[in-house]
Amino acid sequence: MRSRVGYVTQAASVYVDLTVTENVRYFGALSGALPTAVERAIDTVDLGEFADRIVGSLSGGQRGRVSLAAALVGEPELLVLDEPTVGLDPVLRRDLWATFRSLAADGVTLIVSSHVMDEADECDTIVLLRDGAMIARETPQALRDETGTDNLGDAFLRLIEQGAAPR
Repeated sequence: MRSRVGYVTQAASVYVDLTVTENVRYFGALSGALPTAVERAIDTVDLGEFADRIVGSLSGGQRGRVSLAAALVGEPELLVLDEPTVGLDPVLRRDLWATFRSLAADGVTLIVSSHVMDEADECDTIVLLRDGAMIARETPQALRDETGTDNLGDAFLRLIEQGAAPR
């Protein structure tokens, strides 16, 4: 499964005493990736100019991108992302969501876990959970339309206030 599923934790989960390339190469070896996949993964997350830098010297956003490259190096069919852009600057968030859309267009399935509704708004389909039960599975716009709200945070609250039954 390691070669079929990539996972990116909320906090960067790479080795801070290794370079970007060493980290991606290590995770690539774990997933059985070809050596050529290392450079491709680093380029995908736009860290080519930092490839030889020690991860501990990078910013938090750059460390997060190293984690993403480590997950992508095995060219997974499924990519699970835990709050992938929370706390990042707007330009980096935009660029990462463009990367995620490109991966999806290439056939990668992405699952994004987040409590931040503007992240959910970037997704094609959202599943809202409450106490472990699914209360909605819709496109962001359909959920806003269904609840008569302008944003997904209000839509979620409206469903809770209406006592949405698990689906």
